[in-house]
Amino acid sequence: MNKYSDYIVVGGGASGCAITHKLLKSKKSVTLIEAGYSHHNFLLDVPAGFFKLVNNSKYATYHKTNPQKHLNNRVNIIPQGNVLGGGTSINAQVYMRGRAEDYDEWNEILRVNNDNTKWDWKTILPYFKEMENNSRLENEYHSKKGNLKVSDSSCVDQLSYDFIESVASLGVSKTNDFNGKNQKGVGLYQFMNRKGKRSSAAYAFIEPEINNLLLNLQLNTTVKKIIIENDKAIGVIIENFKGEEERVFANKEIILAAGSFITPKILMLSGIGDEEELERLSIKCKKNLPGVGKNLMDHPECPLIALANGKYGYYKQGEGWRMIKNGIEFLLFGTGKVNSTGVEAGAFINPIKNDDLAYIQAFFVPSIYMNSDTIGVIDDDYGMSITTVMTKPKSRGYVKLKSANFKDNPEIELNLLKNEDDLKMMMAGQRFFLQALTNGPLSKKVKKIIIPDPKNLTDENLEKHCRKYVRTNYHPSGTAKMGADNDKMSVLDSKLRVRGIDNLRVCDLSAMPNINSGNTSAPAMMLGLRCGDFLINNQRNNI
Repeated sequence: MNKYSDYIVVGGGASGCAITHKLLKSKKSVTLIEAGYSHHNFLLDVPAGFFKLVNNSKYATYHKTNPQKHLNNRVNIIPQGNVLGGGTSINAQVYMRGRAEDYDEWNEILRVNNDNTKWDWKTILPYFKEMENNSRLENEYHSKKGNLKVSDSSCVDQLSYDFIESVASLGVSKTNDFNGKNQKGVGLYQFMNRKGKRSSAAYAFIEPEINNLLLNLQLNTTVKKIIIENDKAIGVIIENFKGEEERVFANKEIILAAGSFITPKILMLSGIGDEEELERLSIKCKKNLPGVGKNLMDHPECPLIALANGKYGYYKQGEGWRMIKNGIEFLLFGTGKVNSTGVEAGAFINPIKNDDLAYIQAFFVPSIYMNSDTIGVIDDDYGMSITTVMTKPKSRGYVKLKSANFKDNPEIELNLLKNEDDLKMMMAGQRFFLQALTNGPLSKKVKKIIIPDPKNLTDENLEKHCRKYVRTNYHPSGTAKMGADNDKMSVLDSKLRVRGIDNLRVCDLSAMPNINSGNTSAPAMMLGLRCGDFLINNQRNNI
């Protein structure tokens, strides 16, 4: 028996959860298909829990790039959420929207389109306010009425305060709101949690609707392809949790929200993409859209790591008797180090032109941040890390099909720091924040800077350092971009509709024409909410 609903949403990440919520509120039936697991897990819920899951967990899919020639053939690993809520269920929970200029740029790109849909900051801000339930801020930029709980960290290590003071000593203004009038400055981040519990997109948008009879939630279910007849999307072919093939049909529209790797993969498997590439894999081309899978962007990050001269920060707090002690304190009183995501303070700066827009974001971690690149290279000990992130990269990569088999992950060429301007900006950011480790209160607690070598900071050696350690900031975007009507690489119009295919839209980060400045979870949810309005208004106009 065929299954029908008004809408099918493919992907239960940030954008998929947001649009599902909006459609259910408008009394529409929704089939939400998520390839991953339930979000109900104690380690996922508590702020500090993600450290235990980020490097080796069933709750993430670990995509790998091709060997990157410009990075001495390194392979970058890019974890993506494999759980309801997507990245919002496994990330460090930093709440960041991007700056007004990001969306004004989108608007400029799209303003020539025939449908005259606006994407400027004035138009977009209400969607951020719609989702937000802020524990501290309520003004023209913030709201306390939304479903997504946004809060200050209830646990802040002294080293994080020292970082703020050290960066301020270099002439950077302090801020108490990175999502207000001006993104630039140094201060404490806000997070998507409240009282020791993560506020993921799953908790914010799906949990309140879990008993809604209009919701058909299918977990551990993979979409094989979209069913297209006469240039119209009518349903999807899935493999359910039992390994059985089924067909699910939409009375109205299908929305792809599977992320910047899987959304273009599904489009291509369905015959939407570059005709030559599809024919190479014997996939019949339904619509020649050469931009599918192109324009891949991500925020590149590089580490600065220093040893401390005392027992500062969070070293070993998640192990042995310390973990037991912290766990008991959290369970009994709801307080303590378990409430910290480990990333408490940060900054947005321009290390080249101080008065210009910020192009480097920094995350300060009151411990040595160990990952696959540093394990075995340095010894874990008391210390601190500063991660510098290039916020508006010019480098572009791509996503391609490895085969016509839906079970194969796609081929990924990420190209982090391939553009020379990106490399120069990252090097400048590294030099700036090295100063933070040698000035102000941090300098009194630093025993030794170990990455990069402070005794050998020639341009050549700093470049080698960046190429050796650059990695993803977990924000792949742009692989099914919105674009102008005359842009041959545009996949979507300004209402997120797939060009040339009726009843098919994309509302995840792959829709971005250019990446936002900062973390991407909130923009993903914004795209979902706005797409929901497009659908609801479209149905109203058709009545």
